[in-house]
Amino acid sequence: MAKTTKTLDDVTIRFAGDSGDGMQLTGTQFTNTAAVLGNDLSTLPDFPAEIRAPAGTTYGVSGFQIHFGSTDILTPGDTCDVLVAMNPAALITNIKMLRDGGTIIVNTDAFTDKNIKMAGYQANPLDDGSLSRYQVHQVQISKLTGNALADMNLSTKFIDKTKNFFALGMMYWMYNRPLDQSIKFIEQKFGAKDPQVAEANLRVLKAGFNYGDTTEIFTTRYEVRPAKLPPGRYRNIMGNTATAIGLAAAAQKAGLRLFLGSYPITPASDILHELSQLKHYGVKTFQAEDEIAAICAAIGASYAGSIGVTSTSGPGLALKSEALNLAVMLELPIVVIDVQRGGPSTGLPTKTEQADLLQAMYGRNSESPVCVLAASTPGDCFATAYEAIRVAIKYMTPVVVLTDGYLANGAEPWMIPDVSDLPSIPVEFARDPATFKPYARNEETLARPWAIPGTPGLEHRIGGLEKEHITGNISYDPDNHDFMVKMRAAKVERIANDIPLQTVEGDPEGDLLVVGWGSTYGSIKSAVNAVRARGTSVSQLHLRHINPFPRNLGEILYKFKNILVPEINNGQLIKVLRSKYLVPAVGFNVIKGLPLQSDEIEEKILSMIGGDHA
Repeated sequence: MAKTTKTLDDVTIRFAGDSGDGMQLTGTQFTNTAAVLGNDLSTLPDFPAEIRAPAGTTYGVSGFQIHFGSTDILTPGDTCDVLVAMNPAALITNIKMLRDGGTIIVNTDAFTDKNIKMAGYQANPLDDGSLSRYQVHQVQISKLTGNALADMNLSTKFIDKTKNFFALGMMYWMYNRPLDQSIKFIEQKFGAKDPQVAEANLRVLKAGFNYGDTTEIFTTRYEVRPAKLPPGRYRNIMGNTATAIGLAAAAQKAGLRLFLGSYPITPASDILHELSQLKHYGVKTFQAEDEIAAICAAIGASYAGSIGVTSTSGPGLALKSEALNLAVMLELPIVVIDVQRGGPSTGLPTKTEQADLLQAMYGRNSESPVCVLAASTPGDCFATAYEAIRVAIKYMTPVVVLTDGYLANGAEPWMIPDVSDLPSIPVEFARDPATFKPYARNEETLARPWAIPGTPGLEHRIGGLEKEHITGNISYDPDNHDFMVKMRAAKVERIANDIPLQTVEGDPEGDLLVVGWGSTYGSIKSAVNAVRARGTSVSQLHLRHINPFPRNLGEILYKFKNILVPEINNGQLIKVLRSKYLVPAVGFNVIKGLPLQSDEIEEKILSMIGGDHA
């Protein structure tokens, strides 16, 4: 049968199967190939929380969604065009993500009576007509995988583990992708260690590709051309990787050793893994016994003249609060990376959320101000981590960086910056005993001196008790306490003098401004772009610096009649904006453990604008 080729601007594919089916590897391989081909892209790995739920259950379904194209890709997609479902549980849990008329590719070998009932179906969905509004391609993936390996004398269990590469091969054929990148990956990962494993995976990958080419069930092949990205050197990067590289780059620029004290916690653990591989850049990593030890070790590193960092998620940030208070009192430069996840308590450990903002701002006893920054995309995690170290050193203050599970595990093309273009991070240690006063202040920044222990003549008191202005001696004087509390707050506010003025995307004034922070950037921008394409005036403002806010933020807010604040929480930034600027902002809050959908934000924008637009 003759097969046609159709060109598409963008496509969203979702791979789904048991947590042992290799869906994350499959999605990552497809992502890397798309990146090499020059597509813009955004990904959403969707992990189960259970370490290993029983096979065939909905609790163990693992998904990976990739949105790639020749246009500007801002989100992993509200819905997918293609769903690859490796079993009934994957189908029933992910079918809601598929658009009407979309394509389903199912592994029919997994649709046994047992698996169908375990997934919660009353009848086989491939036979009862419930999928009639989709294009369904039934493929015996398990059987075809076994056929490809029939002469290798492999166990059934091992053969089953390779079927993800059959699905990947089919997708490579369908979207006209070369096999080169995945062949190289397989050879590098398994070639020398276990040639038989490499041979099996290569065979299955090629078998899937050839099946797409020869079978009559696929009549159309699709072409997605490269995106027109700004010129430069790119790499595919995930948020946790970008965060780690940003921290290391800033330490190098400052001429300091970087120390990470961390306790493993989903979804922040990869920052520890990434930095542990950078020992050749003077990076020290310490896996502590708990969250409190981790931040205390980071404080000790900063006290000793390194830049101390600790990484965690929301529950860990709660545990670190007392030690973070100590860092505020000591006025030492440390950075806390909070990769937010669904909560409260253990909550949704593998899902995303933006609900730690108020904890970062106020979650400590007494008056304990810290600088708070938020990254907006996986690549922006680099710049935000770099900025955190620059601010922490210049103002001798703790800085909290907020990312989240979506940014941490999501990926996008990232232009590798020229090191010479990165902002300078000057460091000045106190050295002169004649002029040293431990709590004297820089007139511009209000930062106190950074004195390395062991420097002759610079002995001074340290600890959590209130300090006397200038001398740093312990003080219970009421007037001194009032002065020092306000001085620490004023120092953090001074950071606003050192950050860029806030910019607006769109008209500088008008009927509606959509204000966001963190990972909602892409969804908000997609929605705003869609509304503006209708000829309607709506603008977007996205914050990286949240405490303090940019100096001109209030001036901008007052130029708009209405303000919409979409957040993956129950309304946290909006509380801060209302209290500080007294603006009648409206919230849009969806807390499902997933990124906000751009079409839902678009609907909210249109409902606020009203009239014919809605």
